[in-house]
Amino acid sequence: MKHMNRRQFTKDLAFLSGITVTLTSCGGGGGSSYSNPAGSTAPPTTNASGDKLGQISANHGHTARIASAEIAAENAVTINIEGTAGHPHMVTVPAAAIRDLRTGRTVQTNSTTTDGHNHTVVFSGESTEPPSNY
Repeated sequence: MKHMNRRQFTKDLAFLSGITVTLTSCGGGGGSSYSNPAGSTAPPTTNASGDKLGQISANHGHTARIASAEIAAENAVTINIEGTAGHPHMVTVPAAAIRDLRTGRTVQTNSTTTDGHNHTVVFSGESTEPPSNY
């Protein structure tokens, strides 16, 4: 299995979904904010509690999580993905995207712009269809 970094993942995802994505970096390298299970090369997309974990482009310490209870409620959510990055970005996931996640679709959205950059956040579902963009 080929190991893929976030930049390549985002480029491949954009190609598969027919969208244009501008990749930006905000210093500090493109490190990830998750721990892979032993032997896995892909980031986890759901934790043991059923929360959805976002995959973040050009990541440098941000984390994104939508609680399983928020998915079950099917209401819009706004989350701060600051993590250990030292600066916040807000991500709004509308109710329609939450419904898509609940039914297994992959969704993506962009964060707010802070310090001259933003991030694309992808919450993966079980479906192999291209992500819904919000």
